[in-house]
Amino acid sequence: MSDQLGAVLSKDSDRVDTAVAALVGAHRARGLPVMERLWSYFRNPLELVGRSGSAVGGDSQVGWYRMAQEIGLPRRVRGARVDGVGAERHRREVVIENDIGWRIAAMVDFMFGEPVRIGSLASSKWMRDMIEGVLERVWERSGGIALMQDLATLGHVFGHVDLVVRVDEAKLAGAGVEDAHEAVSIELVEARRGIPVLDESDYREIGAYVVHVDRGSGEDERGSVSRSALARLRGRGKKDGGGSIKGSTELITRDGSVVYEDGVRVGSGDRVYLRGVVPVVHIQNVSQPFVYSGLGEVEALIPLQDELNTRLSDRANRVTLQSFKMYLARGIEGFDGSAVGPGTVWSTDNPDATIVGFGGDASSPSEDRHIEEIREAMDKVSGVPPLAGGVVKAKLGNLSSANALRVTLMGLIARTKRKRVTYGRGLEQVSALVLRALDEAGVLRTKESERGVRVRFGALGPIGDFEELERAQQQLDIGADEEAVLDALGLDDEDPGVV
Repeated sequence: MSDQLGAVLSKDSDRVDTAVAALVGAHRARGLPVMERLWSYFRNPLELVGRSGSAVGGDSQVGWYRMAQEIGLPRRVRGARVDGVGAERHRREVVIENDIGWRIAAMVDFMFGEPVRIGSLASSKWMRDMIEGVLERVWERSGGIALMQDLATLGHVFGHVDLVVRVDEAKLAGAGVEDAHEAVSIELVEARRGIPVLDESDYREIGAYVVHVDRGSGEDERGSVSRSALARLRGRGKKDGGGSIKGSTELITRDGSVVYEDGVRVGSGDRVYLRGVVPVVHIQNVSQPFVYSGLGEVEALIPLQDELNTRLSDRANRVTLQSFKMYLARGIEGFDGSAVGPGTVWSTDNPDATIVGFGGDASSPSEDRHIEEIREAMDKVSGVPPLAGGVVKAKLGNLSSANALRVTLMGLIARTKRKRVTYGRGLEQVSALVLRALDEAGVLRTKESERGVRVRFGALGPIGDFEELERAQQQLDIGADEEAVLDALGLDDEDPGVV
């Protein structure tokens, strides 16, 4: 990566173009296929394999759709493709239960389930109000709480997400404080499109950043890349370093940016504001030592999800085979033409005649226990119990309701607190970059010490109004700042924060 960094920062335009193409090619060949699989397991989209309401290939057992998680099922369950349009032979009952999706949704709800407050740490109240007002407008214009929920979703799936501070320098030069948010925005870049170029001496330092958006490369309406397209891209990246990859590419450096269309440089420009820094903030979902990318939630759940879907499909197949009561008759003439039902009597003179009943759904305790253990393993790995999704399977105990819920959700609460450190730090760094750009443009003059902010998340876990007020009173009794306590309760003013 140090050679790539040197090439990207070189003034030789040919070397820069070659290095960027190589970065994009390597990313598409190695990183993108894994990321696409992570997203498909989270999203579990439908794939159309036939016309709605009609069978493919004339087989009524085929159906008209497939789901992404079916790729993890063994062939004995999903069958084998026998033609080019998706028809399958020996396909059994397939059951897909996307436990990954609802667990990720629960984590995001706990993280950004309500508006976030961004409070200034400036010493002057006037300056704090100015900073908080302009930052709130910038965040809300960029997407507000929806943007934060999106970045949490992408971070949970891929393990990390990046935010880019965009500055319209022409607008910002003549802007005032009240309309500065029209010239500054915060852009979300998912891991599939963002390619960092790290400093050779510090993996945490971004020397340059590449944003690549595919166009005409086999993407469907959902933005997922087909297997054949990925195969072509892998081959293309190995052949020519990615120089012929189509799409829009932007190289962001400390001093400016360069834009490429289909591998051809179409524009470049120097940066006036935020010069000397790469305006990109990297957020890890869960920090991973000595690695740029963080730890996501989907990767560890994929093997368990595949096992759960396999066992649910096996059980569905068994229930189907045993759902009808069947009879084996020996020595009775005409039995096959008679209906079986109450009041039906068969008679025969054959003393050796027999009727044996079999079938019907029989209990399988070991199967039920195995499925239950898989679900419990997913609870432990993710830290999200069914209660977080509103499923109450048993009594919560003899504790008060709030305490009982805290104990039950202890793992999810602890994990969310840990993530709030990394996500909160990222939001603070982005806010500091926004304030620096406004200071350099002369819109809102601030010292570096005044650009510090603190992200205040909503209350985590079930806390009753009485407990919350009691805790606030205890803080006031020990000399806590009254304004900060009221702000935490949301009683200082009518502003709910970034919405």
